[in-house]
Amino acid sequence: MSKSPPTTEPNVFAPEGAIDLHVAPEIRATLREIIDEKPKRLIIDMSNVTYVDSSGIAVLIGAMQSLETQGGEFMLAATRETVRFIFESAKLDKYFHMYPTVEAASAAAR
Repeated sequence: MSKSPPTTEPNVFAPEGAIDLHVAPEIRATLREIIDEKPKRLIIDMSNVTYVDSSGIAVLIGAMQSLETQGGEFMLAATRETVRFIFESAKLDKYFHMYPTVEAASAAAR
């Protein structure tokens, strides 16, 4: 029995609501589980995220650094304007790979 090759489709993780101090540990644990599987690409679908505070940003930065250390690609997609403003204010839109839609991130990941 031959082993099938690893999928080239990116993983998509879609958190909902605020990514803040209250949920950051849970989000961190979930992202760690995904990254432990060593995906080549991970898209964070931000379309249902309403707010991100500094602890949420720290979780995303940590996850991105972990994945990129393994040679993977970490992307944010479909970020709402209010959340995108938070990233832009902190100049983090230059640090993260940000895409207007999950589909655009997926197409860029190929």
